[in-house]
Amino acid sequence: MSENREFQLGTIGALSLSVVSSVSIVICNKALISTLGFTFATTLTSWHLLVTFCSLHVALWMKLFEHKPFDARAVMGFGILNGISIGLLNLSLGFNSVGFYQMTKLAIIPCTVLLETLFFRKKFSRNIQLSLAILLLGVGIATVTDLQLNILGSILSLLAVVTTCIAQIMTNTIQKKFKVSSTQLLYQSCPYQALTLFIIGPFLDGLLTNKNVFAFKYTPQVLFFIVLSCLISVSVNFSTFLVIGKTSPVTYQVLGHLKTCLVLAFGYVLLHDPFSWRNILGILIAVVGMVIYSYYCTVESQQQKASEVSPQLPQVKESESDPLISVDNGSGMLSDGVGPKAPVWNTNKDLHA
Repeated sequence: MSENREFQLGTIGALSLSVVSSVSIVICNKALISTLGFTFATTLTSWHLLVTFCSLHVALWMKLFEHKPFDARAVMGFGILNGISIGLLNLSLGFNSVGFYQMTKLAIIPCTVLLETLFFRKKFSRNIQLSLAILLLGVGIATVTDLQLNILGSILSLLAVVTTCIAQIMTNTIQKKFKVSSTQLLYQSCPYQALTLFIIGPFLDGLLTNKNVFAFKYTPQVLFFIVLSCLISVSVNFSTFLVIGKTSPVTYQVLGHLKTCLVLAFGYVLLHDPFSWRNILGILIAVVGMVIYSYYCTVESQQQKASEVSPQLPQVKESESDPLISVDNGSGMLSDGVGPKAPVWNTNKDLHA
């Protein structure tokens, strides 16, 4: 019982850390990109991952966690895929309207559900499906405005959704298969992610902004926000792997939409961004969906545990038993995705976590 309580506290702590760090980095990056004109988001993300790796290396030197080498090919493939998914998300925003980009992010949950159902035979009850539908409806009302379609942008969005879903599912399955912690996986995959983005970042940023990251004028104010963003990113990247490890890819996406709603609210309160009754209605509907999702996940988790305890009862089907707030059963694994959800290119538009 104490083990379950510790797991619940750990899950709540991971969720809280993810929300606080993600909202903080969005506010920081919004000031950096929208106010100071540093629009090189992909390159910035490579710096985030490099700082994260250095921080974890120091933690390893201080023996705060144990290095556990495992399948090098799996780690390399996973790291490169994560880097590619971040680049595709940035390209998706660059070649699409904000509204279509938001639809792209909304498509990640149903795509993840579909992939887990087809390839992992995971079952999602109708109650879970209904709560996710309510959540997506609310976020859609709050964030989706214009829907301008184009062939190139649509292809990039499709690739971004598929690679993000696969990367997040891999985060979960790798931790379970090789019995490694989120910290161990992040430490070993960070160099590959950082190298991938460091190579493609300047090219993608130049394509999207028509500017050269190396020719940018780095004032003390810009350098301050870059350093601050990199420091916050350590917490963002760590909490992303931690949340997916303790819950599931779908729950991480639900949490991501909660962060989107919080960013909208903070933008209105702190930065006086435009806010309408449509935003308010959408956020309220999304919160209802999150509450229902967490409730049914908790109920189904308890039912599944009860059936496992009693050998006389027939085995129940596996369900999406990783609630947003309360978790009673075993562990899992890692995210906008890597995603960590990387900040995406945006000049005059809001950034969303």
